[in-house]
Amino acid sequence: MSVLKRGNKYWIDFRFNYQRYRHPSPDNSLAGAKAYEATLRTKLARGESITPVKENKKNIPTFNEFAQTWMNVYVKNNNKLSEQKHKESILRLYLVPFFGKTSIDQINNYDIERFKAQITKSKLSAKTINHLLSCLSMCLKTAEEWGLLTFAPKIKKLKVTPNKFDYLTDSEAELIMANADGQLREMIFFALKTGVRFGELIALDWADIDFQEKQITIRRSIVQGVMGSTKSNKIRYIPLLNSLSDLLINRAKRHGFVFTRNDQPFSQHYCCKKLYQSCRKARMRKIGWHTLRHTFASHLAQHGVAIQSIKELLGHSDITTTMRYAHLSPSALRSAMNVLEPRSENTISRGHNLVTIGKLTPFMNTSLAPIALTN
Repeated sequence: MSVLKRGNKYWIDFRFNYQRYRHPSPDNSLAGAKAYEATLRTKLARGESITPVKENKKNIPTFNEFAQTWMNVYVKNNNKLSEQKHKESILRLYLVPFFGKTSIDQINNYDIERFKAQITKSKLSAKTINHLLSCLSMCLKTAEEWGLLTFAPKIKKLKVTPNKFDYLTDSEAELIMANADGQLREMIFFALKTGVRFGELIALDWADIDFQEKQITIRRSIVQGVMGSTKSNKIRYIPLLNSLSDLLINRAKRHGFVFTRNDQPFSQHYCCKKLYQSCRKARMRKIGWHTLRHTFASHLAQHGVAIQSIKELLGHSDITTTMRYAHLSPSALRSAMNVLEPRSENTISRGHNLVTIGKLTPFMNTSLAPIALTN
């Protein structure tokens, strides 16, 4: 086919007298591309030379140059500050050192595979490497949208083995609570009973806790010292348990951070350090704040709470993320399998007649010998 569409651009690609001609259409439509192809073929048939559209080609920036523009124009307009910092570090530490001097229209799949081969030799996990590839892919796709690339190369990510998540048993949760005090103990208890992310925990304001209506509103998060929206950019509501209400109501205020250090929100570094100290006192493995979130969800699943309800409480944007807890609900799986368990008196439909075959043992334990049926 001589008229092709690559990304948002129509191209002419044909052969004439054993020579290939490939040019972008000046009229970016299917009809315009066909007309342009006919014009080129006519000129070639007359023996006239055709001038490539490349004579009007824009100056294509290097990856380093485009990455700076992408950060200033796209990332800062569309990403939260924490995500901006994350992308900036990926570009600075990994992508620019490898692709920096290469013109963005010259970056192909071979170059990307070479980058993957080099970076996999480092100590970075496959999941982290995929974050780098996602950033690269987004950057090149933006270049395509802005008309600097005909089409961005497709990037294949590494296969990632699902990580096992850690969570506390009831006795472990009680043990770590017994070895914490002050606000740290309150924060651990709050995380265990609500499943909030650490950034949401330290951003919690007294105005977000409604003691009368027994409800907590999660609307903000602090990441790397920067206040912003929640990870999913959504406000969610969590019921306030009586045990949490009793713990906090005595020092409640109208406004201000619920958990503070010198009237300022806690830092992640300080709280992680304090949590590790409590782990050492309890003589148990070192855990992070996200383990408390996993504990909250795991205990709900173990008590048969619906996955959809757990998703809403955790604030997941996709239920596939919540499904990691599904295997912890054996009762749900058992009830699903019970449909295969035969009843004490089974009837088998044969045509329009019902035939009673008496009491059967579970079919998994029976032989496959045919059953004689009589009308």
